[in-house]
Amino acid sequence: QVQLVESGGGLVQAGGSLRLSCAASGRTFTSYAMGWFRQAPGKERGFVSAISWSGGRARYADFVKGRFTLSRDNAKNTVDLQMNSLKPEDRAVYFCAASRDAARVGNTTAAYTYWGQGTQVTVAS
Repeated sequence: QVQLVESGGGLVQAGGSLRLSCAASGRTFTSYAMGWFRQAPGKERGFVSAISWSGGRARYADFVKGRFTLSRDNAKNTVDLQMNSLKPEDRAVYFCAASRDAARVGNTTAAYTYWGQGTQVTVAS
């Protein structure tokens, strides 16, 4: 089992940047692929990005390609989402998730077993 805690959300102006971090408990961090999802008010939770256990594979939703970068540090049990060129439509609660299928970079909520509580990102126009 793994527990996930997100941090780094906040309020930023359009065009600005934020770095979200997810800290995982436990000693088996490399047993999991990690993902980020987001949920805007009134909408379903949707895929943002995912990374395999080694960091060798990463996947991004089309709407964040070229703006967001996902990385992980297996020595620190963290996965970070660098978000640049933020837009008002990026406003959402962002969730970190862990998948037992460590080599894959799934893009559905069903692929992930463990979830954090989420961190709010607000982008002012």
